[in-house]
Amino acid sequence: MRALHSKDNHNLCELTKNRVVMVVNTASKCGYTGQFEGLEELYQAYKEEDFVILGFPSDSFRQEHNEEEETATVCFVNFGVTFPMMATTSVKGDEANTIFKALTQATEQAPGWNFHKYIVSANGKQVTSFPSKVEPMDKRITEVIDRYLNSAE
Repeated sequence: MRALHSKDNHNLCELTKNRVVMVVNTASKCGYTGQFEGLEELYQAYKEEDFVILGFPSDSFRQEHNEEEETATVCFVNFGVTFPMMATTSVKGDEANTIFKALTQATEQAPGWNFHKYIVSANGKQVTSFPSKVEPMDKRITEVIDRYLNSAE
């Protein structure tokens, strides 16, 4: 998928191979935008342990900038995000990108708002979903990440 405000592409197979993955839909004009700080803290805490966060800016809830440059400024400059961010995409309904369609099907939970979080086990067999209000460093999230990282499967 194309990287945010770039002509470069992220190879999702390479980024996620044998890793626990958090997928989150983001928006830079949302009341939850401050969660970028917690997401970056989470990423820094776990990135050396076969864990990655993939951010998907989305205007599905009408809270994203029209220009990717503005979105990139919020992510990379204002919040210092270092985890991979994709180009702006839809995350709900028929227009949702294939990743969010698959996650919605796996959990029977489509994003209800921005900053909905999915955690996928390294083997792809387990997916846990967290609503927007659950902060990235919440114990419920770190417990799932730890369990998935320590799973023998």
